[in-house]
Amino acid sequence: MKVIFIKDLKGQGKKNEIKDVKDGYATNFLIKNGYAVKATDNSLSKLKKQNEEEALQENLLIKQMQELKKKLEKETLVFKVKTGSQDKMFGSISAKQIKSNMESLGYNIDKNNIKINTPITSLGFHQIEVLLHKKVIANVKIKVER
Repeated sequence: MKVIFIKDLKGQGKKNEIKDVKDGYATNFLIKNGYAVKATDNSLSKLKKQNEEEALQENLLIKQMQELKKKLEKETLVFKVKTGSQDKMFGSISAKQIKSNMESLGYNIDKNNIKINTPITSLGFHQIEVLLHKKVIANVKIKVER
């Protein structure tokens, strides 16, 4: 029996995937527990329509994230730090500090999406990556000064 998964089921199928499974397994487990529905012409057309709507929303989200990327790449985040002898910094700039600096500028970005490739432990200009979407990554400039 062909079924359309409406939820992810580990080892069996992902959401919106169409699979051919044994009749008893489909009716007694998948359909009964709400993991899948029987693949009929009606359900297949609903799936196609739903996939098209999700693709449109995904494209809209990508466009919004690209606009946000343009704004972010124009910004330079400035951090004032205490330094010791020979202008050595105490500690480093963390993703949490970068997040709070971005929030003060009006950007709401999760700190897990801030990727610091090399630790920021010196004065001067540095660059970090901000993951806005799977397909949109912004490069943000950071200036560390005394």
